[in-house]
Amino acid sequence: MRMTTTLPALSLLPMLLLALSGHAAEAWVPDLGNGKYQNPVLNADYSDPDAVRVGDTYYMTSSSFNSAPGLPLLQSKDMVNWRLVGHALPKQVPVAHFSVPRHGGGVWAPCLRHHDGKFWIFYPDPDHGVYVTTATDFAGPWSEPRLLLPGKGIIDPSPLWDDDGKAYLVHAWAKSRAGINNRLTLRSMAPDGSRLLDSEGKVIVDGDRLPGYRTLEGPKFYKHEGYYYVFAPAGGVEHGWQSVFRSRTIDGPYEDRIVMEQGDTPVNGPHQGAWVRAQDGKDWFLHFQDRKAYGRVVHLQPMAWRDGWPVIGRQGPKPGVGNPVATYDKPVAGQPVAVPATTDEFDGAALGLQWQWNANPREGWYSLAARPGHLRLPVQAVPASKDFMRAAPNILAQKLPATTFTAETRIELRGAKDGDRAGLILHGQSYAALGLHQRGKDLQLVYTTCTPFKPRCTESATVLLPKAPAALTLRLAMADGASARFQYSVDGKTFADAGAPFAATKGHWVGAQMGLYSASDAVAPSGAWLDADYFRVTP
Repeated sequence: MRMTTTLPALSLLPMLLLALSGHAAEAWVPDLGNGKYQNPVLNADYSDPDAVRVGDTYYMTSSSFNSAPGLPLLQSKDMVNWRLVGHALPKQVPVAHFSVPRHGGGVWAPCLRHHDGKFWIFYPDPDHGVYVTTATDFAGPWSEPRLLLPGKGIIDPSPLWDDDGKAYLVHAWAKSRAGINNRLTLRSMAPDGSRLLDSEGKVIVDGDRLPGYRTLEGPKFYKHEGYYYVFAPAGGVEHGWQSVFRSRTIDGPYEDRIVMEQGDTPVNGPHQGAWVRAQDGKDWFLHFQDRKAYGRVVHLQPMAWRDGWPVIGRQGPKPGVGNPVATYDKPVAGQPVAVPATTDEFDGAALGLQWQWNANPREGWYSLAARPGHLRLPVQAVPASKDFMRAAPNILAQKLPATTFTAETRIELRGAKDGDRAGLILHGQSYAALGLHQRGKDLQLVYTTCTPFKPRCTESATVLLPKAPAALTLRLAMADGASARFQYSVDGKTFADAGAPFAATKGHWVGAQMGLYSASDAVAPSGAWLDADYFRVTP
């Protein structure tokens, strides 16, 4: 396991315990093996996290934007060791709209709740409105999403079922669609979540009236000891803070207080997440930190109540304002180490849950049966991918799992015709790809970069092997600072650099993603296919 320079080094004993557990080979393990944990507890792009506890189990979901399946479902016994157990949204709706990549659209910050014997996820699509989906079993199946509140720019919904049986929904606004932001709106809702009971709602917190506030969003609604609390971040994703608003009446007026900020820590913009109470009555807060190309990673903070206000993290120099911790005692002792999967040997009946497509998947995009022990990706005809591979809806990718790691895959491209290309990709608003490209009669190994950082970058290609074999081993080695080095090997033993290190960049509201591509700029598929033997991620 590799450590960032901002966190304390592990002692030999925790390292030994991790090695014995079989998890020392993971790119990132938050459990230190000595009763403590290190942040982030999820060192991957699980942005806008929300979580609840039911019994002795913790549940989490996060935004997923254009990727499908969406709404990842994570489960833990201690809020430190998380497993990915499924997705609530097999395909994004409207299905036809998301048949092509909608970078920056799709599932924004969701809210997860457990009420009336079932799980609820309220999630916003900034171009369509607020949807609701439910399940009795967290791992699924989940109900077909139902549009509760249509409209543009209505984001970050959070419900509250009050003690008197009434129900409410608070939400924020996206200026890019609605023309307004920096305010939180309250609406009455039917207790069964079937409809809203008022059409306009009431602004209960107006950030424009608060000195220094900007980009107030991401509310989470709670009731505690006679107060209504709205936890909401402000100040922007990269440099903001966590505020809390409270009132004795649900429609206000609300008092405000900043309860967590960066302080003198390396954790920028610590905010937006979930208050969770553990079995022993102690309180915790899960939130994200924006790390650019690495995405929005998840931290866990202790939380304490003082004079009716929460303080998140360790008490900082400002009274009542917490700062993030780097390490802390685990909320629940004795739980085994667990991390979301990254490696896939492609020897099972289904793809690993870590994989997501660049748009809604279609029948025939992949097979695990055509060649047992391999993933087959038929080369899809995507004319829009000419000189811009990121337009291909069938890019199969996963989140970056740590600041430093190596990803390796063994590929074969068979039956290729002119214009077919397939291989390993690291994609954000700029991207790099290393793969096989059929050019006329020649199968070539080509290293492609697409820069500068903007929604439509420009590809530049370098031919590494003018006449390449159909099978190659490809590697992506990520170093601190999101510096990615691509390498290739003909024999699987000796590797050569594809080019200079590539500076990975984030996507639209997401971190960079790594995975496999197989597409052609032809108008009809050639019948070619990519076979991947494995996709292995190591420290």
